[in-house]
Amino acid sequence: MELNSADLSTILNRILDTAADNLRVAKILVQLGLDPNNITYDALFNRLLEIGLANITLANMFALIGAIFFVATLLMQTMVPLRVANMAGCTFFATFGALTGNVSTFLLYLLLLPINAVRLRQMLRLVKKARTATQGDMSMEWLRPFMTERRYKRGDRLFKKGDVATEMFLTVTGRFLVKEIDVELPPGRLMGELGFLTPNNRRTGTVECIEDGQVLTITYDRLLELYFQSPQFGYYFLVLTSQRLLENIARLEKTIAQQSAGSQTVAASDPP
Repeated sequence: MELNSADLSTILNRILDTAADNLRVAKILVQLGLDPNNITYDALFNRLLEIGLANITLANMFALIGAIFFVATLLMQTMVPLRVANMAGCTFFATFGALTGNVSTFLLYLLLLPINAVRLRQMLRLVKKARTATQGDMSMEWLRPFMTERRYKRGDRLFKKGDVATEMFLTVTGRFLVKEIDVELPPGRLMGELGFLTPNNRRTGTVECIEDGQVLTITYDRLLELYFQSPQFGYYFLVLTSQRLLENIARLEKTIAQQSAGSQTVAASDPP
């Protein structure tokens, strides 16, 4: 073990001797207080240790901790802890600037503190809204100012299956029938939201008016803007469409079960 250490020390000393022959390296060694003509690994290590110990001050300790927090932000994958770590780093660097009398450093990181605080608050509000959207039923009344009124009479067709979908509907009065699944849509229900999410923006069903009524419409272009502007609405919209798909699946399973039960009844009633 001692032989290996001696060999390593000898190799390092030879590397340092070779580097000392370079004028730039020699100049750096002189600035460090070392003799380029008599440089060894032990001498370099001891000199760097002296410089390190001489620079252990309260201000530098704050700068070191601040640097650790900033490096930590590069390893974080979510924004909330990243903002918290960034604020902690800014606090330590601002303290470092104050202790050393470096006004530019102090003002820079002092300014970054409220910016990160505002972003953190926005992110926490965003998380809170997303949780609210999952826990309660969100009213669509706020969507009305962005929608256009339209009236239909009995027998009018709003759209048919396979049509290009360009808008979503909100029923206000009257009754509307989804023909493929024979389901009536009362006031307060959304129609055409699935076409917004399908890859080719095609209608998945046919809807006709069975009682004179009024609807509100909104184009998919406007809906897309609101989707990205309001995370609460965006999350609610995904929950709504998922619920609609689950209802359709449950309705289909019920129909299949009824048909299967009917087939068994017919088979049982037939004479052998």
